[in-house]
Amino acid sequence: MDSNNPWTENKPVENPGQPAQSATLSTNALDRLANAADAYVKQEKWSRRWTNTLKIAVVLYITVSIVMLVGFLNGPGKSTSSGSHAALVSIQGSIMPNSRTSASTINPLLRDAFEDRNAVAVVIHMNSPGGSPVQSALINDEITRLKELHNKPVYVVAEDLCASGCYYIAAAADQIFANKGSIIGSIGVRFDSFGFTELMDKLGVENRSMTAGEFKTFINPFGEEDPAAKQFFKDRVLERTHQQFIEVVQQGRGDRLSDDPLLFSGLVWLGDEAVELGLIDGLGDLGFVVRDIVGVKQVRRYEAQKGFVEHLLGDLVSETALHLSNHFIGLR
Repeated sequence: MDSNNPWTENKPVENPGQPAQSATLSTNALDRLANAADAYVKQEKWSRRWTNTLKIAVVLYITVSIVMLVGFLNGPGKSTSSGSHAALVSIQGSIMPNSRTSASTINPLLRDAFEDRNAVAVVIHMNSPGGSPVQSALINDEITRLKELHNKPVYVVAEDLCASGCYYIAAAADQIFANKGSIIGSIGVRFDSFGFTELMDKLGVENRSMTAGEFKTFINPFGEEDPAAKQFFKDRVLERTHQQFIEVVQQGRGDRLSDDPLLFSGLVWLGDEAVELGLIDGLGDLGFVVRDIVGVKQVRRYEAQKGFVEHLLGDLVSETALHLSNHFIGLR
């Protein structure tokens, strides 16, 4: 290049790759800007979602708190009713310890119901497959005691099912009513267990239980079944519990029971046949008993207060947990 050439003096030297490089830089800058904008939008969306969730949680908490406060102010599970009425206690679901159907829950409700001076009778509304013999016996004993103490009639109204421990409780009532299609009875005792020994042999699993006492592990599902211990348990636990059940039913029902040899066999009957067998006194629902048997128009309910989880999700969570925890309770 001639530096003395006026046509080239101070004229910049052209670079053929410069326009492409500038375009690339501009594109990268736009991409970064777009990514930043997209991230900002996503962050804003997440922030709004979290804010909305928090608002919903606060509203739900306040609502549940108000419901629980109102329930507390109204008293321990009592619905208001003035004048003569029937005091109503419900037993729904499996009868198990540490549950809404345990004696520690039901018996205080029964005491409140019997002590209600405006209650002309106590009605127990039942729908249960049974459960723990001990819990059933505790509730039966309390009903019997309260009847004698307050000289107040007791009526049981069974719905779909009143079997085993449910009927154990019902036998304490002065009269029992059910639907013609209700399942009634199951006066017997059972103990559920299981064994894995053959499966363990196939898998190469060895049981290494250590015990003190010859029969300590006679119901161990991972060990061999012991016929002698099994017979002992049947004779000294199951049969004796069954006999206690029979005696309670005989005391409660008296000469209303038929002499059918299958009555205490553990079988069940529909409501209409249960009347013929003397297991129940008649057919009718809750409204019929309150209106036509007790002779009143009003009912006052006695219910256990629900916990926080039950207020939020109903009884679903509690019932699921209860069934899981008691699935292998055995004697029932």
